[in-house]
Amino acid sequence: MASEPAGQGRGLARLIVAEPHEVPAVLGGFALFFLLFASYFMLRPVRETFGIAGGVDNLQWLYLGTFLATLVVVPLYGTLAKTMQRRRLLPATYIFSAVVMAGFGLSLMIDPDNIWTARAFYIWLSVFNLFVISIAWSLMADVFNADQGHRLFGQIAAGASLGGLTGPLLSGLLVGPLGHAGLLLLSTGLLLTTLFAARYMIRWREQYGSPEDRDEPPDRRIGGSIWAGLTLILRSPYLLGISAFVILLTTVSTFLYFDQARVVEATFPDRTAQTQVFSAIDFTVQSLTIFIQIFVTGRLTRRLGVAVLLTAVPVTMMFGFGLLALAATFPVLAFVMIVRRVGEYALVRPGREMLFTNVDAETKYKAKNTIDTFVYRGGDALSAWANVGIVAIGTTAAAAVVGAFVAGAWAAVGWLLGRRHDRDSDHLVKIAR
Repeated sequence: MASEPAGQGRGLARLIVAEPHEVPAVLGGFALFFLLFASYFMLRPVRETFGIAGGVDNLQWLYLGTFLATLVVVPLYGTLAKTMQRRRLLPATYIFSAVVMAGFGLSLMIDPDNIWTARAFYIWLSVFNLFVISIAWSLMADVFNADQGHRLFGQIAAGASLGGLTGPLLSGLLVGPLGHAGLLLLSTGLLLTTLFAARYMIRWREQYGSPEDRDEPPDRRIGGSIWAGLTLILRSPYLLGISAFVILLTTVSTFLYFDQARVVEATFPDRTAQTQVFSAIDFTVQSLTIFIQIFVTGRLTRRLGVAVLLTAVPVTMMFGFGLLALAATFPVLAFVMIVRRVGEYALVRPGREMLFTNVDAETKYKAKNTIDTFVYRGGDALSAWANVGIVAIGTTAAAAVVGAFVAGAWAAVGWLLGRRHDRDSDHLVKIAR
């Protein structure tokens, strides 16, 4: 009987492509992302509904507002990263976010139909989700080395998909009885529970990390300038390449998002029905994603490399935009959106995070966060106005054609970045041997 748990542990390790001592860390990372994404995806349908409530023709202004808010938040985060111990950075950011979220919940209780509260919430959640997710992945890149990232990030990201599956399910079921304010307060509680998983991951790193990692404990402050993220990016062709990849990614996503808003507004005029539609799309995406992340992503990366993860989705989107140019109906749009988001969560996101496993702590916590927020939202704002301009002088079909060309450029940049990372990782493995 005593050998049974060990045998089960080895079986679980084989199932998730992990060493036995890595299994607890994988489960800890899985739990962190499950709770984080359940919290966020419970509110994502609410955000989409509020975006439509403010008028589809005004979406580009919400994107611009989100970018400007990011400009304010980035230096504040830089100050925290400069002065605060690494192990305290994630808890401080999450607690602050929870307080703001609870404040929005109370505001909606007092005046649920206030359009300015809805717009402010849209902007806040758009900034919040990038920061909290980016910091969580920074922690993962800090805890695991490049080889572990290749093997384990797909399984850890499956926690995000399961949370993304649970969040919209809860949102669709509870938006009626709890209302939007109740969903915000429930989401706040889920966000705070992630702190226990984060604490466990840091302790695991201290015990099982490589000797180099243990010599650089997470208690150490990162230091540097509050604008170090930007300066690091400007000095590094590799980070500039990742920034270009992210801008192209956001352009594809924004073009599809604007099509989604237009079609959903025309098809489902009721606000509660819109939240339920967005919940159903999110639920479908996460259902299809989770199996790929657990059983495919890690094995695909080990056999074919990160380059495949970063190019498969962009190539697919070239054909997706072709379909939309021919027929921008709700079924076609829903199909293309689902395919893109499944591919992004199962392949692109883990692959993009693997690009940071070979860099130093300041790059992981500052440059990476700047790319995930400032660069990402800057790309959002530019592509939003570009979409509006293209539709104004042409048609939505013209925007789809432009989207196809952008997807092609996205694929090319992804291939170059992935090939460089794969070469660097192979070199590091040879040195370790």
